Amino acid sequence: MDKIEQSIIQSLELIKREQNEDPNENQLIEQEDDPDKLIKDLSELSQSKNVEFDFIKNKSFLDDIYFKNSRLFKIGSKDHSDFWSFLSRYQNLLKKKSSIAPKNTKQPDLNEFSAQLKLPLKYDKRWRLNFVYKPNKSEQTGTYDSSGNKIKFECDEQKLREFEFIIHLYLDFLQKEKYKKLKQLRQAQANLPIYKYQEVILKTVKENQVTIIAGDTGCGKFYNLFSTKSTQIPRYLLEAGFERIACTQPRRIACMSLAKRVSYETLNEFKSEVAYQVRFDKTRTKHTKILFLTEGVLLRQIQSDAQLAQYDIIVVDEVHERHVFTDFLLGILKCLIKQRQTLKVILMSATINIDLFSNYFDQCVIVKIPGRTYKIDVEYMPANKEKCDPKSKSSNKIDPAPYIRIMQQIDKKYPESERGDMLIFLSGMTDIQTILDAAKEYATECKRWIVLPLHSSLSIEDQDKVFDIPPEGVRKCILSTNIAETSVTIDGLRFIVDSGKVKEISYDPKYKMQRLQEFWISRASAEQRKGRAGRTGPGVCFRLYSQADYNSFNEFTTPEIRRVPLNSLLLQMISMGLRDVRKFPFVEPPDLQSIEHSLNYLKEQNALNEMEQLTPMGQMLAELPVDIQIGKMLIMASIFHVVEPIVTMAAALSVQSPFTSNLRCDYESMQKRKELISDHGDPLTLLNGYNEWIQVKAANDNSYKWCKRRCLEEQRFYEISKLKKQFFELLQENYLLRRKNDESDVSDSDSDESGRPRASSSYSEKVRKDLKRVMAKKERKRLLDLKKEISSKPKRPKVLNMEEIELDTTNLDESEKNCQDIRDIEFKLMHDLNELQNKSLSCKKFTLREVNLLKIILSCGLYPQIAIADEMNSYKRESDQKFNSKHKSFVVIHPTSVFSYDPDILQPCDEDGIVKDKLKFSTRHQLIAYVSLFETNKAYFMNCMRVPALQTLFLYARSLDTNGDCTRVLCDEWLEIRFLDSETGQKILSAVLYLRSSIEKLFKIRLEDRLNYGSKLEDGEEPEIKQDSVKFKERAKKLEKILKKKLSEFLDSSYMYSIRRVLPAEVNKMFMKNYQTESKSIDEAKIQPEFKKHLDSKENNQNEIKGGFKITSYLTYNCIIPDETLSIISEYSGIMKRHWKCTNCSKEFLFDLMERMQHQVECQETDQIDTSDIGDKISKSLDQNLYFCSICNKNLKLTAIEILKHKRSHLSSN
Repeated sequence: MDKIEQSIIQSLELIKREQNEDPNENQLIEQEDDPDKLIKDLSELSQSKNVEFDFIKNKSFLDDIYFKNSRLFKIGSKDHSDFWSFLSRYQNLLKKKSSIAPKNTKQPDLNEFSAQLKLPLKYDKRWRLNFVYKPNKSEQTGTYDSSGNKIKFECDEQKLREFEFIIHLYLDFLQKEKYKKLKQLRQAQANLPIYKYQEVILKTVKENQVTIIAGDTGCGKFYNLFSTKSTQIPRYLLEAGFERIACTQPRRIACMSLAKRVSYETLNEFKSEVAYQVRFDKTRTKHTKILFLTEGVLLRQIQSDAQLAQYDIIVVDEVHERHVFTDFLLGILKCLIKQRQTLKVILMSATINIDLFSNYFDQCVIVKIPGRTYKIDVEYMPANKEKCDPKSKSSNKIDPAPYIRIMQQIDKKYPESERGDMLIFLSGMTDIQTILDAAKEYATECKRWIVLPLHSSLSIEDQDKVFDIPPEGVRKCILSTNIAETSVTIDGLRFIVDSGKVKEISYDPKYKMQRLQEFWISRASAEQRKGRAGRTGPGVCFRLYSQADYNSFNEFTTPEIRRVPLNSLLLQMISMGLRDVRKFPFVEPPDLQSIEHSLNYLKEQNALNEMEQLTPMGQMLAELPVDIQIGKMLIMASIFHVVEPIVTMAAALSVQSPFTSNLRCDYESMQKRKELISDHGDPLTLLNGYNEWIQVKAANDNSYKWCKRRCLEEQRFYEISKLKKQFFELLQENYLLRRKNDESDVSDSDSDESGRPRASSSYSEKVRKDLKRVMAKKERKRLLDLKKEISSKPKRPKVLNMEEIELDTTNLDESEKNCQDIRDIEFKLMHDLNELQNKSLSCKKFTLREVNLLKIILSCGLYPQIAIADEMNSYKRESDQKFNSKHKSFVVIHPTSVFSYDPDILQPCDEDGIVKDKLKFSTRHQLIAYVSLFETNKAYFMNCMRVPALQTLFLYARSLDTNGDCTRVLCDEWLEIRFLDSETGQKILSAVLYLRSSIEKLFKIRLEDRLNYGSKLEDGEEPEIKQDSVKFKERAKKLEKILKKKLSEFLDSSYMYSIRRVLPAEVNKMFMKNYQTESKSIDEAKIQPEFKKHLDSKENNQNEIKGGFKITSYLTYNCIIPDETLSIISEYSGIMKRHWKCTNCSKEFLFDLMERMQHQVECQETDQIDTSDIGDKISKSLDQNLYFCSICNKNLKLTAIEILKHKRSHLSSN
């Protein structure tokens, strides 16, 4: 008998008493403990009345009366269908017991109440119900037959009262189930080892400012399936009276899951006392008492609340993971507890370095909690005699034989009837694939194993297979990286095989490269792996190394702060007002060289000046909780109002690529994928793929199958969509992008081509929008109901099929189909699909000039991460194409890049090139910009994009060093560009001065506008719109429009030049300063007296390191030694005075080249954003050529159009 039948039987007496209103039928005996007798009596009553009424047959009528306008059981919902299933079983149970003979009973009077308190005088089971359901009976609309006549519904009041009581019975059943679960929960909590230490923990916290809680595996600090989530300590604190509690977690998903779990355990599921706050999402209200938040969110709160006055106690969880921001937060808290004596700090972890943290917090109190795990036998089975140096790397290919022997040993020693799966810890995907092939071969022979891989590169569906149940007599063998060490908890594990190896990402500041290296694990990690076998029963841990090797391991894992770049961390530290980041009290200070490299990187990105202070760009980057590269892209996109495509590409570059390796794709998939590939590079390909996926979604086609046919991971597109939405919200929160309902901003869609607002919408347009809004509301309601229905379906573990050992998700089962449906519904709830479709269509219509502008904006974030092709490249598919960056040589492009599919794209075009002095002069030289440099077995460039060499270098290089006539330009001291003549070099440098100065002006305007707008909104005021402000913004918009156009023209410009890589040994010999000190006598002998006098007069502007003259912060003129092949005149032609007219102030001067550049800079600095002729200035700088007019008998500097106009003027005069 199931729970529902038991509940029905226990409550039948109440139903009988409700029906027994006739005194003549009051013949029942009060025997409450015999449900069978009650059923007999009730059956007799039904037979005596000879009334047959079926509730199920009259379902539509009863729904119309009771549930039409009811919030309790919404018609069509799962709760509604569950109720009718309950009622059906109730009726079937009555019919089942109807043959039992009735007995006479006596019914007590239940309508007798006390006079004063109105309490019942006699006890009855009916009074156990702690609620009364009073249905809001609606007016019956009824049902009609085929002739249109209304079908009459006949039912006496007694049956309606019985139906109402059945509703009470069902609600009582649901509540009993909840109380039963709560009772089980409280019993489980009381059985945890940490429960005995509750009073000790609370007493220690109240008496001390800092407390360390070190809990072993299974102690209860990590409860239920929340292997990385604390649940008990926050609950204890809340029950003890603490109300302002912050509990940090290193992961977003942990915060959300913990808040949900603790809400359930504290009976606050429908309140806001327990909430979470992560980046872009929060449930916090003014009533919140426990807040789960990420460490990054708490650090950003410190910027506005330095004392953290909003919290009384801070719990730092998962301290043992030693993330970068965890160590920084601990340093902040160490300083803060000295200023706030009332602040309480709790550190929690499973495998914490107790002595280290206790000494760091001045010998703070430690509470140790023993764990509760089953017995685990450890067997050391060293595979070879390799010496286990903890810092050594292992380069030998893994041998699968020891792992197969363990599988055979398990098959012989343990019978098939004994359940227990095996988890093998391996270092990386290469080892997993090697063992996978051998283990599958053995599994095919013995038919007793199902082998499954587990690593982060697998799809979500393939990862979830490790949670499924194997058939009877079959075990799972899971091959995993260290992702299963803490992040994933798999039930049913009994055997652990520990290879003793792990691959960790380390950062090499010398080459600005991340390395994935293999190391021996720490003893703490070894114990954590062993503990996975003893969670549900006794287990065995096979260690493929000796006990002596185990003793030689490091005790704890190297903290992340010593393995990763510190760029974002240092930027945030400086933004918080720390004067010298080198002196910050870290738990374990990072290498000083790593700090210096990160500070130099921030200077390269223009986030810090030479005094290590924040620049305007740095101020904006510090407020954006994203990577510095992505932040610069978003800022530049908002300045030039090309947010949609840039945000999409930035989001795509921030997640794992949806394009799987071409090694995993068949020929048909590769052919279908070609339609998405852009020859410009990976960012544009990702943009194409996402836009096509949106179009498939908008057409209501099966997007999952569309992705599978192209070997794409649809989960990554969902991640891109979510991150893209978050980026938009981030730009709006930081006032870099105006919101849709902000009338002070005129978007592109609400303005005409001239930038003026369009006329107001007509009445029909307003009606159409209202109708669209109503339809969207209905669609959202439908999706919410559908999501609730799918989510409420019971999630039963899937039983793995021996015939489906290969990972294949083309045929979806019910659970996988539900997973796809849920993601699709959540996507549609979060986004306006029509809006996304329109935006994606607009991104597909980009011209080549617009694409070049997008590439320049992306390059702003990626620079200086560029590389030049090696001279020995063959550009053939079967050979690797090598590239050289400034710090790393002979790097190849990652196999997932589009350039690996078709290397011909990168081959230089020789059609318009010429060779002079062994140098290749062309107009089509190109570089590749890359997102990251990553080394595994090889060094790879990740997410690459083709960019024009000359334009990218001249726009973003931190240093441009020229010779005397500007025919040679050294960019960032590693790439040299040469021009065929000095005139070309001077024109381009002049245009670059205008462009970079104008970009800087526009950036300052946008920054000032953002600060003013944001401060007004934060104060609750409406931004003022003054006449001067309007003119200011109009000029800014005009400047932006001109810059867009001129940047595109600059990218389209064609000049013959050569480019080559300069080795570090050659760089030091190229500068004039070294040339003058080493060969001063020769130098003075060459220089004529008037030239020497001219150089001395400029001595105060000289660059002390390189020589030459510093024109701007990035341009140094005449600091490169002249070529020995050039004549004395050509060497110093740059300092010969010539007549020149400034295009900015329209004045004529007799200047040499250096004076001309200096005047351009000074003239632009005094210019008050006059955009009336800035486009002409840049155009003239780029396109003016020397033209001799035979009629005027003059040499003129005109553009091509001006030459035609000049000739036409002579024709018209004639």
